[in-house]
Amino acid sequence: MRRQYHFRQVGEDTHIWDVHQLVELTKTCIAKKVQLVDIQELNEAYWFPDQYPTTQQIIEHFQLVRDADLSYPIILCARGRVMDGMHRVAKASLLKHFDIRAVQFEQTPEPDFINIDEDELDYTEY
Repeated sequence: MRRQYHFRQVGEDTHIWDVHQLVELTKTCIAKKVQLVDIQELNEAYWFPDQYPTTQQIIEHFQLVRDADLSYPIILCARGRVMDGMHRVAKASLLKHFDIRAVQFEQTPEPDFINIDEDELDYTEY
């Protein structure tokens, strides 16, 4: 699988987490059920916050949603915001589920990078 990152704007800075590192950090966490109505990102421009997506970009996300595996829990930060698993959230919503399995950090880990251009990150196979 290609390396993935979670980006979050924090004030003037862009904080970036390596998703594979987040998965490692949550391996011992116990999954819980989270109500989909409590996932704020469903009502936000999560994938395209600052641009108008092309139809091809939307199709690519459709494919990722279709292929998403709901047996893996999503990852939430300490505040309950999605750090990994938005395609799983979308799939669960499309399937009319009321909840989804999630692991949540008690304390959000420090980002792996701050203010690095996404094109400078390593996207090689993991």
